[in-house]
Amino acid sequence: MRLAVHESGSGTKTAVLIHGIMSDSRAWHRVTAELEQHDYRVLAVDLAGHGRSPRARSYSPKAWANDVVETLEPLLDGPLDVVMGHSLGGLVASLVADRLAPRAAIYIDPAFSFPSGIKGWAYKAFFAIAPRPRRSALVRMNPKWSAVDVDIELATLRDWDKRTILGFLDTTPLVPPMRLVAPSLVVLAEKSLLITERVAAQMRHQGMTVATVEGTGHTVFRDDHVGFMDTVVGWLRAVAPPAPALAAA
Repeated sequence: MRLAVHESGSGTKTAVLIHGIMSDSRAWHRVTAELEQHDYRVLAVDLAGHGRSPRARSYSPKAWANDVVETLEPLLDGPLDVVMGHSLGGLVASLVADRLAPRAAIYIDPAFSFPSGIKGWAYKAFFAIAPRPRRSALVRMNPKWSAVDVDIELATLRDWDKRTILGFLDTTPLVPPMRLVAPSLVVLAEKSLLITERVAAQMRHQGMTVATVEGTGHTVFRDDHVGFMDTVVGWLRAVAPPAPALAAA
């Protein structure tokens, strides 16, 4: 399936951004603007069932990743410099990275695990049957969000297909990458919904860099945008430092 893509910037590097469930490419507006300032061309997709992209008959992490690869391959005229994903998008980004071999991968509070037992079923039930929240409820739940982000969330929820929840009936695919195809950064919320200390330790053992942005919830880049970008940009500079300027003749 060909997906809707928000393309911006004209830098010499390319970044792909993959949003989380219930969201779409609009959620990245501040991240996109800063990446453009750091010489990136940004391709932010709307996954199937979200935003301007078509609805699918069925949903799964593998199908979402297939759609992203099919959509992006014609748009890439060289190596992909970084793929970044949040929550569900983090899981999808790991599957995309396995096929597109980016130079770096960034996973934000990713869906690399899922609560078991009653807690897990409660999560699924909440997403499936909870009504779309009103603005006042969103503000109460996310006191650190800007008014713009609240408006965007309300808009993305209106465009979201609730059937995407069915893509999580089987939670066995929700695991960290089996292998690292590139230097990988995991940015966690202080109170992560999905990543336990055990899973974080497993990712460090695999060679991933795991960082926590204090005072943040699941949507790290909205709760503390400055702290998030400082973490991301600092890490990218360390793993892919800019080329030195040529000396004057």
